[in-house]
Amino acid sequence: MAAPTADSPVRVLVVDDEPAIRDYLRLGLRYEGFAVREAADTHAARAALREWDPQVVVLDVVLPGEDGMAFGRDLREGDPDRLLIFLTARDALDDRVRGLEAGADDYLVKPFEFRELVARIRTHLRRLGPGPGDMLAHGPLLMDLMRHRVTLDGAPVELSLREFDLLCCFLRHPGQVLSKQTLLDRVWGYDFGGNDNIVEQYVRYLREKLGEQGRALIVTVRGVGYRLGD
Repeated sequence: MAAPTADSPVRVLVVDDEPAIRDYLRLGLRYEGFAVREAADTHAARAALREWDPQVVVLDVVLPGEDGMAFGRDLREGDPDRLLIFLTARDALDDRVRGLEAGADDYLVKPFEFRELVARIRTHLRRLGPGPGDMLAHGPLLMDLMRHRVTLDGAPVELSLREFDLLCCFLRHPGQVLSKQTLLDRVWGYDFGGNDNIVEQYVRYLREKLGEQGRALIVTVRGVGYRLGD
């Protein structure tokens, strides 16, 4: 398996028989800078493995036909360096242990928060060494994803976890207008039960913590959403 480079984003294969989950992960992971393919069953997944050689496989445990655990075990034997993350609705301790014993690097229970999945992927990928996506910058603003630090003109900016994730979403899409719904999906997760007013609230928090430059760095596009300023 080839390691990612600056010109070659991390390849993620999503294997899940639920179309809504595949669509959600495909869109979200692409927003985060990953290359994504999807498969509805292990037959399609095996073809993608041969043709595309993904560095990461996000795998549902319950699949039509071949059991996801058995497929994961075969996948691990075929390439011990490939990152394998199980998704499942089974949250009993015995199920989690079985998943880890089958060779999974991680095990996430549905419903899950998208930002947690991305964080786990990035954390495990660091075993391959620092990647080009570990630092994000926009003018005087610098974000160190590996150390979870933000600086503005060299001075540290203390952010909560949610504020950090929201700013990260903006930094990953410079110049792009992000709607409230997009920000809710990427930062709060697909199963968030609140309303989109929370986005306005956290944008305000970010602007306050970024001081005098805050409003210029995060621009309101009326009737659409928000974007990073020039």
